Amino acid sequence: MGDRNEKGSAKHRRRTTISGEAAVTQAKRGGAAETLSGQVKEKEPQKHENAAGRQKNHDAGDDTFSCHKLQESLLSSASGFSNYRGILNWCVVMLVLSNARLVLENLIKYGVLVDPIQIISLFVKDPCSWPALCLIIVTNVFIMAALYTERKLSVGTISEGTGSFLHWINLSALLFVPAGTVLSLNSVTPVGGVMALSICTVLFLKLYSYTDVNKWCREQRQAKARTLSRSHSCPSVHKANGTAGYTHVTYPGNLTHRDIYYFAFAPTLCYELNFPRSPRIRKRFLLRRLLEMLFLMQLMVGLIQQWMVPTIQNSMKPFQDMDFSRMVERMLKLAVPNHFIWLIFFYWYFHSSMNFVAEIMQFGDREFYRDWWNSETIPYFWSNWNIPVHKWCLRHFYKPMLVRGANKLAAQIAVFFLSAFFHEYLVSVPLKMFRLWAFLGMMLQVPLAILVGRYLRGNYGNAAVWMSLIIGQPIAVLMYVHDYYVLHYGSASEGAAW
Repeated sequence: MGDRNEKGSAKHRRRTTISGEAAVTQAKRGGAAETLSGQVKEKEPQKHENAAGRQKNHDAGDDTFSCHKLQESLLSSASGFSNYRGILNWCVVMLVLSNARLVLENLIKYGVLVDPIQIISLFVKDPCSWPALCLIIVTNVFIMAALYTERKLSVGTISEGTGSFLHWINLSALLFVPAGTVLSLNSVTPVGGVMALSICTVLFLKLYSYTDVNKWCREQRQAKARTLSRSHSCPSVHKANGTAGYTHVTYPGNLTHRDIYYFAFAPTLCYELNFPRSPRIRKRFLLRRLLEMLFLMQLMVGLIQQWMVPTIQNSMKPFQDMDFSRMVERMLKLAVPNHFIWLIFFYWYFHSSMNFVAEIMQFGDREFYRDWWNSETIPYFWSNWNIPVHKWCLRHFYKPMLVRGANKLAAQIAVFFLSAFFHEYLVSVPLKMFRLWAFLGMMLQVPLAILVGRYLRGNYGNAAVWMSLIIGQPIAVLMYVHDYYVLHYGSASEGAAW
C-alpha cells in the first residue's frame, strides 16, 4: 500500500513537473512573441519617421524650385499697393512735354507778345490820372466812419438803432459809391476797376464783421453788468527770451485807430479783439514769399498776353457765326491756359501773398485754404478753397440765418446768392455791362452740388468737381469777352483786331 502511494505521489510529481516545464516553456515562447511584436512595433514608427523625413525633404525641394504664390496684381484694389510715385512723375513729364509743344507752337505762330508797356496801360489810361488809386485812398473815410460810430455806441451817446442805421449807410456807400464812380468815369480801366472794387468789397466784409463783433461785446457787457478795463489794442512789444508778449484787449479798449487799421490790413475778414500772433518775423520765409510773388505775377501776365489773348481773339468769329463745333474746340483750347493761370493765381494769392502779409504783421492764423483739391462734393470745395470768406459767411451770414429760424438748405442757397452777387459785382461793373454770366454760374452751383452729392461718390465726385472748374470758367470768360467786343467794337470780327 505504501509502495503504491509513493508510486502515486512520484507519478503526480512527474506530471506536475512536466506541466510546470510546459508552462515555463510556453511562458518563454509568449515572452519571445511579445519581444518580437515589440520589436516590430518599434520598427513601424521608424518606418513612419523615415517616410515623413523623405516627404519633408521632397517638400523642401518643391519650395526651393517654386516661383509662384497666392497674390493679386498691383493695379488691383485688393493688392493694397499705393505707391504710384513713378506714375505721378510720368504724368508730370507728359504734362511738361505736351505744354512745351504748345508753347513752341504759340511762339512760332504769334512770336513774342509779352509787352510791359501794355501791362501798364491795363491799369491807367492817362499817366496823370489815377482814379482807381484815388478810390482806394478814399476808403479811409469809411474806416473812420465805422470807428467813430462804434465809439459813440460804446459810451451810449447814440442808441443801438441809430448806430445800426449809420453803419448800414456807411457800408452801402462803401459798395455803391465806388461802383458809381467806376461806371461814370471813362478813365477807369477794367483792370483798375476790378482792383478798386475788390478792395472795397474786402473792406465791406471786414467792417461788417467789425460792427457785428463790437455789437456782441456790448451785449455781453450788458448781460454781465460789469465794467471792463480799457487797454491799448496793439501795445508796444517787449521781447523776452525771443518771444513777443501782447497785452490782452477788452472792449471798449479795442476802439483805437491802431486796432482798426491792423484789422484792415490783416489777412482775414473776421474781426477779433485779440488775434493770434506769431512770436517773430522770419526773414527767410518773408524773402521766399516775396520772390514767389514777383515771379508768379510776371508768369501770370506773360501767360495771359502770350497764350490767352490770342486764343480769345481767335474765338470771336466762331461765336459770331454760331459755329457750335468750333466754339467747343475754342472753349477746350482756352480751358488749358485759363486753368493754369487760375492755379497759379491761387498759389500766388492764398499762399505767397497772404503769408507775406501775415508774416509782416505777425498774424498767427495761417489757414488760408484747406485740401480743396480732394473735394468730392461742390460744397466741400467752396468751403475749403477760400477759408477767410468761408469763415465770414459761416460766422456772419449762415449761422445768424439758422438762429433766425431758416433751414439749412435755404441758408446755403442764400450764401451762394450772396457770393453770386459779389462775383457779378466785381465783373460787370468794371466792364460796364450787365450780362449776369457770373451770377448764373454761381447759382448753377446749387443744382450741380445736389447732382454730384446724390449720384457721384469718391473719385467720380472729385472728377466732377475738377471738370466744373476746368470747363466752367472758360465758358464765362468767353461769354464776357464776346459781349465786351460786341459792345465796344460793334462786332466780333472787328474786335479780333484788338
